[in-house]
Amino acid sequence: MEFDWSVVWPALPLLIEGAKMTLLISVLGLIGGVIIGLIAGFARAYGGWLSRNIALVFIELIRGTPIVVQVMFIYFALPMAIPDLRIDPFSAAVVTIMINSGAYIAEITRGAVLSINNGFREAGLALGLSRRETLRYVIMPLALRRMLPPLGNQWIVSIKDTSLFIVIGVAELTRQGQEIIAGNFRALEIWSAVAIIYLVITLVLSFVLRRIEKRMKIL
Repeated sequence: MEFDWSVVWPALPLLIEGAKMTLLISVLGLIGGVIIGLIAGFARAYGGWLSRNIALVFIELIRGTPIVVQVMFIYFALPMAIPDLRIDPFSAAVVTIMINSGAYIAEITRGAVLSINNGFREAGLALGLSRRETLRYVIMPLALRRMLPPLGNQWIVSIKDTSLFIVIGVAELTRQGQEIIAGNFRALEIWSAVAIIYLVITLVLSFVLRRIEKRMKIL
């Protein structure tokens, strides 16, 4: 079969819509993931025995299971366990990215805050700041700079992970490509276009993140 780019142009509007959905899911999921990750990461780094172990169980459970299993559990299993619960595919996808990325961001957070020299913490306390104020005004600004590169990597991973949500029918980029192929049977061209769109998104994001890191002089 000859490669024919002309079959891609009519499909571009649907592929672009799928790309927008992919980005929306990844952005919303990452925002929630950062919140979850900060809470779990600080619990691991500074929490008491109970909070440390709850966070540890959450992190190991999520990191030890495939994301496709997680989304199928949320979308199919939870409504069976909770009869009144109704979850649409989009919400299931966003929640899955939140939980999945949150577990990895928790370890990013823990590593970043613990990497800050104890001298900064001692200096904050010596200036009369409380332990909480020291964490907020001294440790976190420094830790966030070190967290930025791995957070960018996590965003890229989450963008690619959205392709797995094809199993629950989310109209993201991969799903749109599959539906187009079902109509024109041009798998080679369409999957090539899908791959190029993913590549463009990740390359642009990588470039932007590198510029931000350079501007902030990440150490």
